[in-house]
Amino acid sequence: MSGSFLCIVFSQRAHSIAGMRRFYTTLILGVIGGAVVLAQDAQTPQERLTPTEIKWPAAAPTLGTAGVAGLQIVVLKGDPKKPGLYTLLLRLPPNTKILAHSHQDDRTACVLSGDWYFGYGREFDEAALKEMPAGSFYTEPPGVEHFGQTKDQETIIEITGYGPTSTTYVDPKNDPMKK
Repeated sequence: MSGSFLCIVFSQRAHSIAGMRRFYTTLILGVIGGAVVLAQDAQTPQERLTPTEIKWPAAAPTLGTAGVAGLQIVVLKGDPKKPGLYTLLLRLPPNTKILAHSHQDDRTACVLSGDWYFGYGREFDEAALKEMPAGSFYTEPPGVEHFGQTKDQETIIEITGYGPTSTTYVDPKNDPMKK
């Protein structure tokens, strides 16, 4: 056999071995990732709650919320302070105003009851508020400032995100948790 033929054979075999290593590495990482997801799900018990079964705690500032007076939160799944999926309910009393702030995690939200007036921007701007009646959906992308308010009725919002979460007010002096 000539030297150039042997080089081609060994070169193809080396590429084949490298390809197999990449394949097995990808496979192993995929299995480990799947096991982590399954382990997280296994740690979270199944849950079925009707509205009357949800126990609302006293209003208190909580991580990942705007921290405004009267706001109540119930964590339905996960822990917003830790890495992983979480879902929480916010109950806002009538005439509640939340000034411009953002969160580090990506969130989705649905208005379950009442009317929520929501807007995006670095300052609270009533003209930028959109009325979001029950059944409405909106997003809170990471780092995007937003604000909102309720008017004459209580509003309940369901928020889902991937923690850990945080709340950063555009103007730190507006942060009720620091007052």
